[in-house]
Amino acid sequence: MKIYVCHSSGFDFRKELYEPIRNSFLNTKHEFIFPHEKSNEVFNSKEVIPTCDLVIAEISYPSTGLGIELGWANKDKKRIVLIYRKGSKVSRSLRIVSNDFTEYSNEKDLIKKLESALK
Repeated sequence: MKIYVCHSSGFDFRKELYEPIRNSFLNTKHEFIFPHEKSNEVFNSKEVIPTCDLVIAEISYPSTGLGIELGWANKDKKRIVLIYRKGSKVSRSLRIVSNDFTEYSNEKDLIKKLESALK
């Protein structure tokens, strides 16, 4: 499956999100697209999202850009999996684009929960 991973820039996404997924067995089963894996330059997700099978959104931190990307994914009728760290305050308005919410407590738990969500 081709999966686009979107997120806020308000945390260390490379260490806390990209690395655990890249270093997991999930990386051998799916093609993950991380918009800022190699650069902090603007990434044209509007062109990439329509080519993906699924969008994973890390929603622990509010982000206008993330909201825009979720709007595009919703418009393109993509399945959206919303993931968030335990204790985060997530916006209830996200239920408009997906009811697929997954809470995780640490990196190991994140991978375990994503494995279930991607079945």
